Amino acid sequence: MKLPYNSKDKKSVIEYAKLLKGKTLRQICDPLILEHNYTGKGNFGQILEKFYFGYEPNSKSEADFFEIGMELKSSPLKQLRNNEYRSKERLVLNIINYIDVVNQNFETSDFWKKNANILLIFYWHQAGYDILDYLIKLVDEWNFPNTDLEIIKKDWELIKQKIADGNAHELSEGDTFYLGACTKGANSNSTRKQPFSDIPAMQRAYSLKQGYVNHIIASIANDTTGVYGKLITSVEVAEKLTIEDAVISKFKPYFGKTIEQILSITGVELNIKAKNFYANLTKAILGIELDKEIEEFEKAEIRVKTIRLKENNLPKEDISFPTFKYEEIVNEEWDDSNFKDILEHKFLFVFFQFENDELILRKIKFWNMPYDDILESKKVWEMTKKNVLEGNIVKEIVGTTRYTNFPNKSFSSVSHVRPHATNAADTYPLPTEDKLTKVKEYTKHCFWLNNTYVRDEIYLK
Repeated sequence: MKLPYNSKDKKSVIEYAKLLKGKTLRQICDPLILEHNYTGKGNFGQILEKFYFGYEPNSKSEADFFEIGMELKSSPLKQLRNNEYRSKERLVLNIINYIDVVNQNFETSDFWKKNANILLIFYWHQAGYDILDYLIKLVDEWNFPNTDLEIIKKDWELIKQKIADGNAHELSEGDTFYLGACTKGANSNSTRKQPFSDIPAMQRAYSLKQGYVNHIIASIANDTTGVYGKLITSVEVAEKLTIEDAVISKFKPYFGKTIEQILSITGVELNIKAKNFYANLTKAILGIELDKEIEEFEKAEIRVKTIRLKENNLPKEDISFPTFKYEEIVNEEWDDSNFKDILEHKFLFVFFQFENDELILRKIKFWNMPYDDILESKKVWEMTKKNVLEGNIVKEIVGTTRYTNFPNKSFSSVSHVRPHATNAADTYPLPTEDKLTKVKEYTKHCFWLNNTYVRDEIYLK
């Protein structure tokens, strides 16, 4: 079949691809598309490949347009309330071949051969719409900026090293900054052999983190609304320092100093009572203007947690995460759950300690949850889901206090569940009526990291 573009000419491929902008699959594809039988999460891309670009979907290690070294990727967008578009999810790239990757270097790797040059097609995912009626919003090629590429190389090397150490089963998206290793399979039984361990490892694919994809979208759309400050200002800096190195070097001179001393040295005036005080103090220490976001943190989806320690090194409070909706958690599977997604992020912990009623900056630590602790957190999540599903939330009522069957601190050394609401009337609907109280909605709850866990496994390690 003669293609309506020259597959050996990059300009021809891109020009043909850009005809998609503002159209839907129904409008631009062969009438045979109406009889398509593609199913599953990736079917938008499969339809695009077969019925628009005229080649059969495949899982080859070479790029889709191999003659020009260009890979085709499509990805959904979500529309915010201010009508801006953001990525709906991470951008999944090629499957990681655990057996082969340990014998590769970056420049000749399957990852780089496949993804050095990407043709990106972003479409607006609208709930309730047929996949054929999603509107294509952005089309363009993408090449990694040189500074980003240095960070991605280091991420790739870390993934490779973990596999070489026989720990492919312990890979986590929180291990790296821009390039992740996300799970890729129908369920938890989708595993692969790894070369230096007999433990089956979940099938994973290289992926660009959602925050990084947002920057790609902004770049393609020429969106200048986001204002960012950089920590890694050049390729030369990126070659010498990791993001972690750069952050530690900025914080180190302030260790042992009080908040007042830090403000005096930085020369930044901040309202100590403001909700965003610690976020702005972090920016001041990093040399980022207060009206700007930290570009590397946004791209890597780094979650900053400021911890205030008592004099015995115990955090003053447990660490809360966003509230979960009861009707959603019962329909989740662990590998796709919001809680697991949170735990697989990279965190930056900033530790202050009380000393004579003053807060002293003690240390910072980049951290992502170890594999065994994620498995322990899974037990907490499973028990929570079970209680909600069975309508077995309230254990007993003493006076006006309701005690629940949700996992508490004695259940797990890592995390627990307890209320996170403005008051008892701040509720979410229940999928199953609570057996004891007969209520059909319940006070908002969330998962928490135990303060003892933060002390023992993060601060003191």
